[in-house]
Amino acid sequence: MSDRNDAALREHLVNLLTLAQAHATFDQAVKGLPAELRGKAPKGAEHTPWQLLEHLRIAQWDILEFSRNPKHESPKWPEGYWPQEKAPLDEKAWDRSVRAVKRDLKAMCELVRDAKTDLFAKIPHGDGQTILREALLVADHNAYHVGQLVLVRKLLGAW
Repeated sequence: MSDRNDAALREHLVNLLTLAQAHATFDQAVKGLPAELRGKAPKGAEHTPWQLLEHLRIAQWDILEFSRNPKHESPKWPEGYWPQEKAPLDEKAWDRSVRAVKRDLKAMCELVRDAKTDLFAKIPHGDGQTILREALLVADHNAYHVGQLVLVRKLLGAW
C-alpha cells in the first residue's frame, strides 16, 4: 500500500470512530442527559442510559486492551460486559464513565494513527484479528449502542 493510501485509510478510520457522519456522536448522545433519567428504562426498553454507557465503556476498553496488551483477559461474556445496577451511584460515576469512553476512544485513534501500527498484521495473541478489524469493531459496536442510547433518550423525552 502506498504511503498516501495508508494515510488515507488511517484518516478514514479515525473519522469513522469520531465524527458524526451518518449518526449522532457519543458526545451528542450523553450530553445534557438529566441525572434523574440516567437510571430509567422507558417502557419496552431493556436497558437504562447508565447500562448502555457502561456497556459501551467496558466493551470498548476490552477491544482496546486486547489490541495492545497480550496479557489482557476479557471479562466473562455476557455478564462482565453489562452492569447489574440500573443507575450510576452518583453524578461522578456517570462523569467517570463518560471520560473513560472518551479516553479509550482517543487511545484507539492514536493506535490507528501511529504509522508503526501495521493495520493488517495479525495480532500475535489473537486468532486472526488485526488492528484494522478491531478499530472497525469499535466503530460498529459504538455506533450501534450510541443509537440505542439516542432511542432511549427519545423515549424518555430527553432528546
